[in-house]
Amino acid sequence: MRFIVCIKQVPDTTEVRVNPETNTLIREGVPATVNPFDLYAVEEALILKEQAGGEVIAISMGPPQAEEALREVISMGVDKAILISDRKFAGSDSWATSLTLAAAIRKIGEFDIIFTGKQAADGDTAQVGPGIAEFLDIPQATFVRKVDELNPDQQTIRLQSMWEEGSERLELPLPCLITTVKELNEPRLPSLRGKLTAKKAEIPLWSFDELAVEEKHVGLAGSPTQVIKVFPPPPRAEGELFADADPDEAARIIADKLTEKGLL
Repeated sequence: MRFIVCIKQVPDTTEVRVNPETNTLIREGVPATVNPFDLYAVEEALILKEQAGGEVIAISMGPPQAEEALREVISMGVDKAILISDRKFAGSDSWATSLTLAAAIRKIGEFDIIFTGKQAADGDTAQVGPGIAEFLDIPQATFVRKVDELNPDQQTIRLQSMWEEGSERLELPLPCLITTVKELNEPRLPSLRGKLTAKKAEIPLWSFDELAVEEKHVGLAGSPTQVIKVFPPPPRAEGELFADADPDEAARIIADKLTEKGLL
């Protein structure tokens, strides 16, 4: 079986800087790591590979430094990795990113399951996984908390998708796409042998010219959604303290304050 995992390298810091001209994140020179939710996707792909056999391929779209993230997941046990990188892809929103990743997956060829984390720590849109499924026209299950059974013979997978209250049991035909949550598993640590393998691994780079995409549909110019303005939230006003009031008096004061503001 062939499992494909889409991973993203995200800033490993709270000191995020934004380019004032493009309103996109400045990634150069910023410490980075594998998106935490993607590690659960990697782990589940490795678990299913151990159960059913096959290979796990990781792909990542990003600047050249994203190769570090791919080597990290190779050290966990991923078999192959591909970096999708080109200046023409810079500034892509979730739609353009999904389109580009879908094109890369078509280039890879046949597959059984695509895994992604439920969302990226820097964007939090949770749109790329479902977007890939739509572009590839395959079924999808989002926020998967448990895989009950993978049946290679019947080409189906049974799983549980998490909702705000409880979960939903689903059965999907293969090929399909799954987005993962942290309840799914516990990502393994890289082994020494894995680190040595990752250090020596050859990671091909696929540029714009190697993918079947149109320039008008990628990058900042090809993104339907764009950030127009970036600004910090206004500082919270200093509150009032009623330390000397007894509970009943404090409750009355608070009720009066809320009434004055039209909140009661």
